Amino acid sequence: MTRRVQQKVSHSMDQSKAVIGNNSELDGGCLNLPAISEVDWTRLPADTAIQIFSYLSCRDRASLSSTCRAYRLLGSSPCLWSSLDLRPYKFDTSAAESLSSRCTNLQALWFRGALSADAMIILQARRLREINVEFCGELTDAIFSAIVARHEMLEILHFGLDVCDRISSDAIKTVAYCCPKLRRLWLAGVREVNGDAINALAKHCRQLVEVGFIDSGCVDEAALENLSSVRYLSIAGARNLNWSSAAIAWSKLTSLVGLDTSRTNINLSSVMRLLSSSRNLKVLIALNCPVFEAEADTSMMYDQKGKVVLSLISEIVKGVASLFSDTTEINNGAFQNWRKLKVRDRISDEIVSWIEWVLSHSLMRISKKNPKECDDFWLRQGATLLLSLMESSQQEVQERAAYAVATFVVIDDQNAMVDCQRAEAILRHGGVQLLLDLARSCPEGLQSTNRLAAEEAAGGLWNLSVGEDHKGAIARVGGIKALVDLIFKWSSRNDGVLERAAGALANLAADDKCSLEVARAGGVHALVMLARSFMFEGVQEQAARALANLAAHGDSNSNNADVGLETGALEALVQLTFSKHEGVRQEAAGALWNLSFDDRNREAIAAADGVEALVALVRSCSSSSQGLQERAAGALWGLSLSEANSIAIGREGGVAPLITLAQSAVVWRMAVCRHLFICAHHHCQKWHVLWLHWHWHIYILKILCWVLLRVRI
Repeated sequence: MTRRVQQKVSHSMDQSKAVIGNNSELDGGCLNLPAISEVDWTRLPADTAIQIFSYLSCRDRASLSSTCRAYRLLGSSPCLWSSLDLRPYKFDTSAAESLSSRCTNLQALWFRGALSADAMIILQARRLREINVEFCGELTDAIFSAIVARHEMLEILHFGLDVCDRISSDAIKTVAYCCPKLRRLWLAGVREVNGDAINALAKHCRQLVEVGFIDSGCVDEAALENLSSVRYLSIAGARNLNWSSAAIAWSKLTSLVGLDTSRTNINLSSVMRLLSSSRNLKVLIALNCPVFEAEADTSMMYDQKGKVVLSLISEIVKGVASLFSDTTEINNGAFQNWRKLKVRDRISDEIVSWIEWVLSHSLMRISKKNPKECDDFWLRQGATLLLSLMESSQQEVQERAAYAVATFVVIDDQNAMVDCQRAEAILRHGGVQLLLDLARSCPEGLQSTNRLAAEEAAGGLWNLSVGEDHKGAIARVGGIKALVDLIFKWSSRNDGVLERAAGALANLAADDKCSLEVARAGGVHALVMLARSFMFEGVQEQAARALANLAAHGDSNSNNADVGLETGALEALVQLTFSKHEGVRQEAAGALWNLSFDDRNREAIAAADGVEALVALVRSCSSSSQGLQERAAGALWGLSLSEANSIAIGREGGVAPLITLAQSAVVWRMAVCRHLFICAHHHCQKWHVLWLHWHWHIYILKILCWVLLRVRI
């Protein structure tokens, strides 16, 4: 069975669900609890009720608030709506209108996409202090300016992850004029940042501490000298910089503590000038800077008079560890050591938090492009660095690190090829356990957690499970049971986690020993539940693929029969053959093909209208992919081993489309012709119940003879 490697964070945005919605089928077993009808929940003390509300997601809080007047008042309490993460949901104007009455005291907001940016204006959240936007490539100057103009109390403005090339210097000037309290500004992929925009920020935003102009087409490097309050500056991925001018100008930034020049063409002389001339500069990050790496001497780049340079050729862990005056041991856990320190000063906390932030961002970008020159880095220190970042207290850092782990191990997405050495580096340093812990540590209902980090952690397990040698390692640390538990734990609205967990189980189920453990852990029930109850095609496809792989070991275990005995399994797979999405139809047909080799399953599939469904599928897939055609024909072949089913296939008109498939390509004629041979045999014996004319039999025999001359059956 084929597999689709999980690769893009933006997938969750494209397939996100509405803010309001519910599906009780995926309740983790809660529906089986005895009903408590004696309690009047509306009479709970207000403090208790608000505490209960605080454990719910924003959608569930809104739904519960609509049940009665008392809950409507409690559900609107300002303490419940101080922050709002709408990234997992579809956030449009109607959702904004339903939430606007609750958001008068909203202070922090996360959302995705330019359409959501239009909607957020309707929230009327005038007291917002923090806005975080992802995947806003379509965002224009007009919308960007309208957002900042309505939120003059903004302190943090973060538009990142992709290219915002429709945002220009004019919009940045609007930020300067409208947001005098701004402390942090992070913009990715703006087409230009000219001197006028930078000077406006310097003049009007006197509290600006951190600035990031990431992957920008043009930045006036000389004007950055005027940002005298800035302590942390990142121009990672910026193009067209004059480094001689930049080194002179930025050396005059007296407050500058951290500088990120990753993925630029900075040279050694500019690095040395910045280190020697900048009075307070402590950390210079230069990841994946080819010019600098070619010129630098690795032995001298670890520490320059207390000023640390972090690059692909330096020992990053040692560099970070050197910032702690009371660190007694330097090892691969520099960030962990810092987190465990009993005495930490504010400045060190600030510096290390910034380092985590920019490292996770650059490593994520590098993992996506996967340059050849980084191969040694990933094996030498990159893998352990990512695992360390996954333990950060910053949720965005966790998410990016988990995404990078899921991405950098894959060397060929189309053919699902994983770099064994990279995967082994993750496994060797406890990566599976860290991914499991991260996926399990984000309860769906808690509003304060980042479910996207859980999605990326599950995606890492999905990709690691591709390797045959890695399946056993995942199973040994309890990965299979944990993945099954994730399916029950996360509700139907979190399609990202569920798709990735089901995909990982599908890979694991391809192994004979692991398939037994999947069944013992309740995986059959969990996967059938997804196939029956979930409407998102990604989850349906992976659930069907997992069931197909579980049923593929009929000669060595009882999983084939067990899947068929699971209530609703066969009916769900039959229904999935009518899906609008080819991948779902293909995996469902593959599952039915494998299941049809058990006598009881074969008859149960037919009883669930499987013959009619598969004939319809074969009839409609003549122009579809080879994989779908092969599985559809194979499923009918499996059913045709029963004489009654074979007659039913003929009665439903299944022979003609099978002949069409037999003519289409040599690759899968063997399966089709075996099926035709069996059908023809039964049709000749039961000629009186068939509507087929005699010339069909002659045509079938001609095809069989033609193929037998060319294909060894």
